[in-house]
Amino acid sequence: MSDIDMTYEAQIKDWLACDPMRMEALAIASEEKLPEWCIAAGFVRNLVWDNIHGLSSATDLNDVDLIYFDPRDCSESRDREIEDDLKSISKLPWSVKNQARMHERNSDSPYISTEDAMSFWVEVETAVGARLDERGEVAIVAPFGVERLFGFTITLNSKRPKRTDFEARISSKRWLEMWPKLVVNA
Repeated sequence: MSDIDMTYEAQIKDWLACDPMRMEALAIASEEKLPEWCIAAGFVRNLVWDNIHGLSSATDLNDVDLIYFDPRDCSESRDREIEDDLKSISKLPWSVKNQARMHERNSDSPYISTEDAMSFWVEVETAVGARLDERGEVAIVAPFGVERLFGFTITLNSKRPKRTDFEARISSKRWLEMWPKLVVNA
């Protein structure tokens, strides 16, 4: 990991520590004791983009993407059970996905870990997650590092060459409207 990534990781951890909702979500998720878990996608991406754009309040999260890797039970019903449990504890909009089965949806070879699965996500900047380690400290999961997340870019993952999917996500999520300094890097 580069010194730049370490500096940016420290900044993400500081921002997370100052966000009670995100810290609550991490604490709640950690109680599930899921293998290789993290909360990813907009959970970290939006936090960074809000801060580097100098927004005074956080943008709303459509969902809180809790991901994990458990090849022993890849059923969608298991994800629904976990979601139901989380929703009984918290009003957050939880979305739970076992990455051990997501290769099927994406027509990829089977993934070997959560981080491997994230390395196939459409945008590089979205492939960043956070979790609490065994000491209760925030740990960052980022197969591409975190430097690009601070670069005001939305970058198409070279493993996902379908530019139409990339452009559709940018449009439907209104990223360029919400964070106008972003530049598409495809």
